[in-house]
Amino acid sequence: MKFVASRAAVVGALVAVLAACATAPAPNIHIPPGGGQYKVGNPYQIDGTWYYPREQPGYDETGIASWYGPDFYGRRTANGELYDAGALTAAHRTLPMPVNVRVTNLDNGRSLVVRVNDRGPYAKGRIIDVSEHAAELLGFKGRGTARVRVTYLGRADLDGGAPPAPETPPDIVVAARAAPTTRIDSQALDIVPGAPVASAVRSAPLPAPAPSAPIPPVDTEPTGQVTEVPVPAVTHLYVQAGAFSTLSNAERLRARLAAAGDVVISAIDRNGQRLYRVRCGPYDDVESADAALARLNGLGSNDAQIVVDQ
Repeated sequence: MKFVASRAAVVGALVAVLAACATAPAPNIHIPPGGGQYKVGNPYQIDGTWYYPREQPGYDETGIASWYGPDFYGRRTANGELYDAGALTAAHRTLPMPVNVRVTNLDNGRSLVVRVNDRGPYAKGRIIDVSEHAAELLGFKGRGTARVRVTYLGRADLDGGAPPAPETPPDIVVAARAAPTTRIDSQALDIVPGAPVASAVRSAPLPAPAPSAPIPPVDTEPTGQVTEVPVPAVTHLYVQAGAFSTLSNAERLRARLAAAGDVVISAIDRNGQRLYRVRCGPYDDVESADAALARLNGLGSNDAQIVVDQ
């Protein structure tokens, strides 16, 4: 009888627990920002291509943004934080972590500060992955992608305190680009000792983006405040294979990529220097730009990227 009574008591307790789980709402867990460590990171390889993280205080780039959501909730980011789909964070392939950047949606003028604490995106033609909540605030969650401008603001705090001094960056000029669609975690960022590292490609820097919307002087921390900024009424997408200070170098690249069909050289003056851009376009939708990028990649132009221009 004692055994029966004990068994009945256990069964009753289990029923009570299951009932509570079925009726109680899921806890509203919030993973706080901050934490982790400040790191530039070592060169790392994805799908046969090497990436070279480095300090980039002048980073200012246009391109296509995407977002990543709850599937990564609670996982460690590349600098040791916990991913929170409801926080204002982002993934970038080569920026130090954590740093704050301003992401401006060039389709609607919404601008927001986010915290870069992860590596990615690895889909071709994407320059940043923002969190689900950041995509909501920027107005492109339902659409999936947006034309954006990403501007470096500064290093982010660690647990509310000032970050340590930066690591010594490697002497790398241009980062390699790759196309895998699988996100990696922090354990996959270390290179294998003795493995060959691709040589850096030395060329002229890419020109500053044409959409010169002013960067608001306030909100340099991810407060969640969305700022409306002026953006060009019309922008287009281009696939840029390179930019050179010497026309002959640009002509050689164009000849090598001629099979793509619509490769042209476009000259532009930046900071008193004339640059010759080798590019395809313009395109009015991401799908067309993605297709052009795939054609150039198929011809061996692994450094090609989608840019936003007028």
